[in-house]
Amino acid sequence: MNKLRAFWTRLINTLRRAPNSEDFADELETHVAMDTERGIRNGLSPEEARRHALIRFGGIAQAHDAYAERQGLPWLESLLRDVHYSVRSLVRNRLVTAVAILSIGLGVGSNTTIFSIVSRFVLRPAPVGDPGTLLSLHIMHDGDCCCNQFPWPVFSDLREQATEFSDVAAYFDLIPSSISGGSEPERVWGQGVTPNFFGVAQLRIVMGAGFSDSEEKAPVVVLSERLWKRRFNSDKDMIGKTVILSGHPFTVIGVAPAAFHSIDQIVNAEFWVPLGMTPELAASLPPHDSREYHWLSVIGRVRPGVSREHVAAQLSTIADRLAASYPATDKGNHFVFEQAGSLPPFARSMALLFLTALSIVVLLRLAIAGFNVANLLFAQAINRQREMAVRLALGATRGRLLRLVLLESLLLGLGGGALGALLSLWSTGALSSLRLPAPIPLNVQVSVDGRTLAYTFLISVLCGLLLGIAPAWAASRPRVVNSLKAEAGFAATAGRFSARNLLVVAQVAMAVVLLALTGLFLRSLESASEINIGFRTRGLLLLSVDPRLNGYSPSKISAFLGQLRERAAALPGVDAVVCSDVPFLSGGNRSEGFTILGQAAKGDPSVLADLYMVTPGYFDALGIPSLAGSDFSRGTTNGPRVAVINKAFADTLFGGTDPIGQRIDGGGWNYQIIGVVGNAKSRTLGEDTRPILYRSLDQSIANDPSMMGYTLMVHTTSNPAGIAEALRREVYQLDPAMAVYNLETMDEHVRAAYVLPRVAAMLFGIFGGIGLVLATVGLYGVMSFAVARRTREIGIRMAMGARPAAVLRLVLCRGMALTFTALALGWPAAWMLAKLSSSFLYGIKPHDAVTFTLVPAMLVLVALIAAWIPARRAASINPTQALRME
Repeated sequence: MNKLRAFWTRLINTLRRAPNSEDFADELETHVAMDTERGIRNGLSPEEARRHALIRFGGIAQAHDAYAERQGLPWLESLLRDVHYSVRSLVRNRLVTAVAILSIGLGVGSNTTIFSIVSRFVLRPAPVGDPGTLLSLHIMHDGDCCCNQFPWPVFSDLREQATEFSDVAAYFDLIPSSISGGSEPERVWGQGVTPNFFGVAQLRIVMGAGFSDSEEKAPVVVLSERLWKRRFNSDKDMIGKTVILSGHPFTVIGVAPAAFHSIDQIVNAEFWVPLGMTPELAASLPPHDSREYHWLSVIGRVRPGVSREHVAAQLSTIADRLAASYPATDKGNHFVFEQAGSLPPFARSMALLFLTALSIVVLLRLAIAGFNVANLLFAQAINRQREMAVRLALGATRGRLLRLVLLESLLLGLGGGALGALLSLWSTGALSSLRLPAPIPLNVQVSVDGRTLAYTFLISVLCGLLLGIAPAWAASRPRVVNSLKAEAGFAATAGRFSARNLLVVAQVAMAVVLLALTGLFLRSLESASEINIGFRTRGLLLLSVDPRLNGYSPSKISAFLGQLRERAAALPGVDAVVCSDVPFLSGGNRSEGFTILGQAAKGDPSVLADLYMVTPGYFDALGIPSLAGSDFSRGTTNGPRVAVINKAFADTLFGGTDPIGQRIDGGGWNYQIIGVVGNAKSRTLGEDTRPILYRSLDQSIANDPSMMGYTLMVHTTSNPAGIAEALRREVYQLDPAMAVYNLETMDEHVRAAYVLPRVAAMLFGIFGGIGLVLATVGLYGVMSFAVARRTREIGIRMAMGARPAAVLRLVLCRGMALTFTALALGWPAAWMLAKLSSSFLYGIKPHDAVTFTLVPAMLVLVALIAAWIPARRAASINPTQALRME
């Protein structure tokens, strides 16, 4: 404690040096004055008396130094002086400082942005209590590459037998609902959970409480804090009040924290109801006694002190036991687990691959920026040789000089880190505003959190230190005699393989990799924009409703949609109104396997097709060409089930035979084919053409209601956005409690489908462009510096008869030699890394010939320009002036 108090006192004295130093100086002067007066009394002159007094005292400066060492922290005082000097030095060289901070800031900012995404989707645990002991459980069958959810009986068995867990809970991923009352009806999504869900998750409820065991089938609800604030204005008396969900009254018993969206962090749920009440909100739930339907997600809380190895062993034992008891359904099943909140298994590999590719790119971008800054620091080190030589001659140690230069580079790194953090705040906000083409609500908000700021600080410090080590080492070891004479101190400066040349080679080589990846994604975006999606986008307005959520029966849903189509058709400028269960390019849809009726034996042809429900006139309204047969008619509602297929379906299942009139079987129904239409992109832009089967909406709505609701598609000859509010009013006139959602034009909907190629092209384009600029600046800087350092040599060459053209060629050859060396290193690396991008490219291959031809050619051209400017300056040197420069 005494040592800590003493350290604290000395620290305060160091930071408040001036007052104490003045008091001590006054005290010293008093002692000297007294001794001087004594000498005068002894007959000495005042000057001689003071001189003798100072000699006897031992020196004022030494006394001050001794006092400072006892009262303060000399090492800290020295460090603060060096920091002050470094700041002044950086301010004095404003241009170099600005370029260095900007270069580092761009590199750190891009790394911080990508790390924010990694932190959000990979590193961040679920916002629950003690996330390390909460596991998500899945079923994996022998031979499957991924996982499945749980049937209710399997969950019940696991909950009873898994003693290594303190408790196990289940939830139904997403339930669409319409919430009304108080303001305009709104479509929201929630989850059905077992009553122990909040207890297993150890989730802190903001207000009220979670569910109790007695509320398994009670009409109660827990709201998200976001919904509570947005819809109910943060009503403090909300607990106990009633909200209407899909026409059913639910009593609010709690409010969940804002950070909690779902255990699956990309899902955006806004309310939770007991699993026993889920049938009131969700259509066609699987029966609870079936072991064949996998529909529940499961989490388990590991008991304290239990290792994951013990958990895995017990889960394996339970799986073997269930396989023996229920061989028809459970044989070959295994239980697997992961920490709750991890990326969903189906998205993990693709997301990690994309993030890996982006991480490599931003690290290359940071390395290019770093090499550029290192070159600047090398140039400064060379120019400061005389200063360092003078300091050494006056007694400074090399360690002190090394620290001085390292402090400057560290300050540059911290300045770049601060700029990078600001850029990351802007970029993460821009990324969060992107809309993904998905039919369900996704939480893709990205922000700069504490972990990201710590990463930014760490990478900034590392950049500052690593970039400054070599220049600091060189600056602290000048050739003193040569430097004092203003002669060149780095003999290797003009050498072929100097450190600065190697840095430029590395810069350009990394720029080759960046530009190759950038070229691939730009070409991919160009290819995506040329993809024939198979349907028209202009003049179409989309509006979605879900009458099922308002308690409508299938017949009433069909009648409501019919009335809405009639009202919409009467609006000015409208020439076609149709309806579907889901628009194209929504990211996913139901699919079923189909065979020709009577040919379901093994080995017979079959096809897996996406299913759509549509109304008559759908194909004409969307501009999908009819290839054979006819469209649906209004009289098919009560007749035999009919279907229209696309060309890919016909080619796959029927080959060259005519499918019209043929009957197919799948999904528990058989259909007669009445028409064939052209192909259209079903789920995503980059997919291979998928077989599609179109069913009559009126025929299918009773037995297969849509979980996504129904989308009205209105074609107009005018601006479709102009009739949006009129169309919304028509919905409210039919039913004031009907929620309207996804009101957008088809152009906007399709534009959202381009978000992945656009984001990839934008990110890689920005990083590649900055990398090219930095590499060009680096090459230009090295060549300019070499010309400046060799001005006397070039002057001698020209004085001895060398022609300007020869000097121009000499400098250009040096620059192009560096460029071609970099191309030889970077091109093979780009060729290998391009394979990482293959899953994200549209319509081109990763080893695209155009890209890998144009990138080197463009780099050579840019390098030629960067080297030509200093080469021309070298060729115009006046020999007489050059010989007088040094």
